[in-house]
Amino acid sequence: MKFTKMHGCGNDYVYVNCFSETVADPKELAIKVSDRHFGIGSDGLILIKPSDCADFEMQMFNADGSEGAMCGNGIRCVGKYVYDFGLTDKEVITVSTKSGIKELKLFPKNGKVEKVRVNMGPAILTASEIPVDVKTEQAINVPIIVDGEEYEFTGVSMGNPHAVVYVDQVRPLRLELIGPRFEKHPIFPDRVNTEFIEVYGDHILKMRVWERGSGETLACGTGACAAAVASIINGKVADAPVEVQLLGGTLEIEWDREANQVYMTGPATTVFSGEI
Repeated sequence: MKFTKMHGCGNDYVYVNCFSETVADPKELAIKVSDRHFGIGSDGLILIKPSDCADFEMQMFNADGSEGAMCGNGIRCVGKYVYDFGLTDKEVITVSTKSGIKELKLFPKNGKVEKVRVNMGPAILTASEIPVDVKTEQAINVPIIVDGEEYEFTGVSMGNPHAVVYVDQVRPLRLELIGPRFEKHPIFPDRVNTEFIEVYGDHILKMRVWERGSGETLACGTGACAAAVASIINGKVADAPVEVQLLGGTLEIEWDREANQVYMTGPATTVFSGEI
């Protein structure tokens, strides 16, 4: 099987072109290729497939084999892959995902895409749709006890559930301990991705993320979107483009509140191609 490893801000996936390859058991394959000692090493597996309703379809699997609904960093790399490898010559494309059809604007330079702007769609704030098991309509500044300590989170869905938590400093956090306990807390019936946010100025956020099914990753595109939306709602940053600084790079997030559309712009990078 031929594959290409790509990353967006360090959030790396193994990409397979299903126009020419057949993947019989993607959940099992995701576990095998993601292993950083005995496999290729990645945060998961992404399949690029034909679509009846868009230019392409993206199907993504986490490192534990579970299927994800959406991946912001992953979809930018899908845009780069299909352009760089000659599957399209269009600079605006649509990609079907489990959380809907997304529109991508590609920015090529010297024949290769360097960055991609994605319309990530609406930010879902209704608690039951995220889902978060609370009695209020929205989950804003909800207290939660994790490992004996009280936190507050704001719930946002960008096609998958996110809990945004504000801390004084993100660097000292022991995410390997608290991350899994947020992920599997009973208040989140479908588990949750948790973004730990340090506010750094009126339009800059520093972020670390624990992703359900993958653990701590260097970046999370939907998480950066959720963090920006939550921070605007809570008055932490100005209602303008928000710069989200992740361990693996920086994303720019814009939220059109009137239309409720979130836009994410960031890099997409090819690491290498090979066969397994």
